[in-house]
Amino acid sequence: MRAAIYWAPSVDDPLWDLGCRWLGRDAEANIYVPQPPIDALDDLTRQARHYGFHCTLRPPMRLAGTWHAFYDAVLGAAGTARPFALPKLRLRALDGFLALTLAHPSAGMQSLADLCVTATEPHRAPAPPAELARRRAAGLSPRQEQMLQAWGYPYVMQEWYFHMTLTRRLTEAEMEAVLPDAAAHFAAALDMPRLVEEICIFTQQDGDFLIAERVPLG
Repeated sequence: MRAAIYWAPSVDDPLWDLGCRWLGRDAEANIYVPQPPIDALDDLTRQARHYGFHCTLRPPMRLAGTWHAFYDAVLGAAGTARPFALPKLRLRALDGFLALTLAHPSAGMQSLADLCVTATEPHRAPAPPAELARRRAAGLSPRQEQMLQAWGYPYVMQEWYFHMTLTRRLTEAEMEAVLPDAAAHFAAALDMPRLVEEICIFTQQDGDFLIAERVPLG
């Protein structure tokens, strides 16, 4: 089993419904849902659908010990954090992917991501050599290599940034075609005020990632 800590909107936040419908899957209910009638959307979102609608805080990891030890670490970390306001969201192209990002940086979200990594690190099994090689094949900066060696993933701590991936990597033509549709789909929810009040443990056995638990902050 692999486990990850993500932030996902609460189920009563319109953003959760919009994100699930865009990807075609609800990771909480573990059901597939109809997507908007947008050309090639099923193909464009297949990769992101596997992970569910989320922002990564602690990337997926194999557990070195028991589930209970990992779960207790997440509970302890969440208990030390306090809810905070999330900046407004923006839709943008990010390294070829379509994603939701923040209108401006959030110190609260950065601190929460760092906390999720450090608190669960003792429970992470070492990444297999093939996985490390795959990460390095993408081309890592010296600092990203340091993160990979220290935490098992190159894009954590100083290299982390908030993003909610909506597609696979797109060609320029694909991005130009789908961006207006995505903007219309998410428009009603991007500027809504929202609090970050919980983190989500996502798990994967053999198939897609599912929400195993929503853990409240504080």
